[in-house]
Parts: sequence; C-alpha cells; structure tokens
Amino acid sequence: MTHRILLRAGHVLSMDPAIGDLPQGDVLIEDGKIAAVDREIGADAEVLDMTGRIVIPGFVDTHRHTWEASIRNVAPDATLDDYFVDILDTFAPLYTPEDVYAANLAGSLECLNAGITTLVDWSHINNTPEHPDAAIRALTETGIRAQYAYGSANTSLADYWFESKIAIPGDDVRRVRTEYFASDDGLLTLALATRGPGFCVNDVVTSEWALARELDIPITVHVAMGRLAGRFGMVKQLHDLGLLGPDTTYVHCCYFSEEEWRLVADSGGTVSIAPQVETQMGHGWPPVMKAIEHGLRPSLSIDVVTTVPGDMFTQIRAAFGAERARVNAASWQADVPVPDTMLTARQMLEIATRNGAHVAGLEDRTGSLTPGKRADVVAIDATALNVAPVHDAAAAVALSADVSNVETVLVDGVVRKRDGRLTADVARARRLVEESRDRLLAAKEARA
Repeated sequence: MTHRILLRAGHVLSMDPAIGDLPQGDVLIEDGKIAAVDREIGADAEVLDMTGRIVIPGFVDTHRHTWEASIRNVAPDATLDDYFVDILDTFAPLYTPEDVYAANLAGSLECLNAGITTLVDWSHINNTPEHPDAAIRALTETGIRAQYAYGSANTSLADYWFESKIAIPGDDVRRVRTEYFASDDGLLTLALATRGPGFCVNDVVTSEWALARELDIPITVHVAMGRLAGRFGMVKQLHDLGLLGPDTTYVHCCYFSEEEWRLVADSGGTVSIAPQVETQMGHGWPPVMKAIEHGLRPSLSIDVVTTVPGDMFTQIRAAFGAERARVNAASWQADVPVPDTMLTARQMLEIATRNGAHVAGLEDRTGSLTPGKRADVVAIDATALNVAPVHDAAAAVALSADVSNVETVLVDGVVRKRDGRLTADVARARRLVEESRDRLLAAKEARA
C-alpha cells in the first residue's frame, strides 16, 4: 500500500532550477520519494501543515568526525596543532566500541535535530574491528542518510600521523563492505577516509587508494591545512603517484597552489570546506570562492564538535562572512569596487544542500526537492521572532534561522523530527554519551 505525506502550503525553496521557489507550495511524498512539487496538490495523504514554514532540502554535512560527540567542547581554544595532541593522541586511544556507538548515536541525532539529513561520517577511530561495527549500528538506528567513511585507527600519534607505515586494514574494510554495504542503494553507503601523502609513506597511500578502487567506493582526504599539511603539496604528490580521480573529496584545501586547484578541477575531484574550524583553528581561509573560480562546487562540513558548533547554520555564516571579509578587504586595499562575484546568501544555501549532495556522490538521491529524488526535507519555522518577517526566504534560512527553528525533518520520507522534537529516544542517547564522557575522562586521568 502506498504511503503518502503531503507538505501543504509552505514557502518551498526547491533548490531545483527547473522548479524554483514557490511562495506557497505543496510537496507530495510517496513511499519515501518526492512525487510532486507544485503550487497546489490534491492527494489522499497524511497532511503536514507548512503554513508559515520555509521548506528546503535537508542540509548535507560532507565531513564530520562524529565519534567526537562524547568529548564536545573539550578543546574550545585549540589550534589544529593542539588538536592532534589533545584529541588524537590523548582521547582517541581510549575509545572503546561502546564510546563510538554512544557518540555516533548522539552525534547523528544532533545532525537530524539541526536539519542535517545527510552526513559523511569521517570515522578515523577504528582501533579494533568492533569500532566500525559500533559506528555503523548507531547510524543505522538513527535513520540518517550517511556515507560511512572508514578511517584508520588512532592509538598513537607517532604511528598513525607521522610518515605512517600502517595502512588501513584492507581485510576489515572488505568485511565491512560485504557485511553492511553489499548494495550502494541503501540509506548508508561506504567510503574510505584516508590520511594521504605527508601523513603516510607512499606505499601506504598507494595501497589505500587501490583498496578504495578495488571496492569501488569513494575516497575522502584532508589536504592543505594548517602549518604542517599546508606545506605537503598533497594533491601534487597524489598527481605524481598517478592517483587523482573523480572519486576523491579533498577536505579543507586552504593552502592549494594554483596548480593544485587545476589538478583537482581537471581530475573531477570534489571539495569540502569547514569554515568555522578553518578560521578558528588556523587551518587557513575557507577557500569557497577559490573553488568556485576553478569551476568546482564546494560543499560545507562541520568537522569537530570538540571545538566548534555542530550545525550547518554556523558553517553557512562562517563561510559567508569570511569570504566577503576577505574580498572586501582586498578591494579596499586596491581601491576598487567589490566584484560582482561576491558570495550571496542564496549561493550559501545551495552550497549547503545541492553542492553537499554532489560532493557526497548522492545528488541523484538528495540535495534538492526534485520529483524522483528521495524525500529528505526540512521545514523551518518562519514565524519565530528571529526569522519573521520574511522578505527573502533564502536569506531567512541562511542568515537568520538557527537550530531552534528546525521544526520538521524527514529522511527518506520518514519523519525524524516533528513539531520541533526528535522522534528518537533522546534521553537514552544523552545518557549514553554522558556515560561515555565520564568513562573517557576517568581513563584519561588514570593514564596521566
């Protein structure tokens, strides 16, 4: 029997150029798929009244270390250099599978609560084979759309981040592929989170890229950030190793040379930018406009809640403010008008939705309210005082709304947040992540 949900009379920002915006429109969902988007739709369906709501595609976070939810805000003033010591060399070795489960459960619910319906879970916490099992189980239980990016262990900074000779265990990645991701059509898909050149010796880099391509899964890698990795010329090294390709997402990209921008663009690679982390922790200026200038479609990501907030509204504003500040300062210095290519609020909303789906390799399924795509939909309460009155709906979402305004969230046609409240057992998730926090702090104290 067909299950239908009708989102009625909302201000629809479809993010589909062929459909555009509907100041008053309906979205019909049938069996988890968007069936129609129009000014008025008649259907026998469960009706959700969207009057006074802005209806958008769900946000897509293209890079988050979800396992760190248990240690939220432990490093509020950290630089990137601090992060390696304070997080990867201090807390990561202490993580049990139960800690990973608790963090991924709470972290992915945090995403849903904030209107993030698709997550790339950059999981470099696979200290045992039970760790990825725990991470995947939590993602499955919350019902988020996610790309689980299988990363290395993190039991020693020296072993895993300084010319590491230890490759991600291919046999376990193959096991995970077979056991959980036999099909690429599910709500969860698989990727490989690799450390790349500079952090690993060339043999490890080559073997990890080969593993991903053997399994036909995408690759995601941090590049060109901070004082250390900014000097590696990682994309140039990958080019010299013959490894560039359209299956790779490059995270941060703050210190690319012009040659590296061209290499990424020419190879069909994609880009994920984490602007709040980059400006706050010293990775470099968020290169949103640089990516656009080279014909790329940049996406946004949260990165680490150890140091920054976990919502997309923060990332949109951090990128928007940083890029416009940079361009305004350069124009003032040169005594010329600002260019017509200055970022706009609507561009930022597109970057956080359609571009994110493109970077995650899921644009055929999500990222816009397009008939035929899966129904990943968010409704923003535009009657709240921090949003009303609405003059420009895209600007209202990008520049005024926050997590408190995320009223309704659907993933794959299933309501995950209704009337401003998650449908999940939030109390259990909070209890588990607080118990994980306490255990990790005790283990850290015992180790000191």
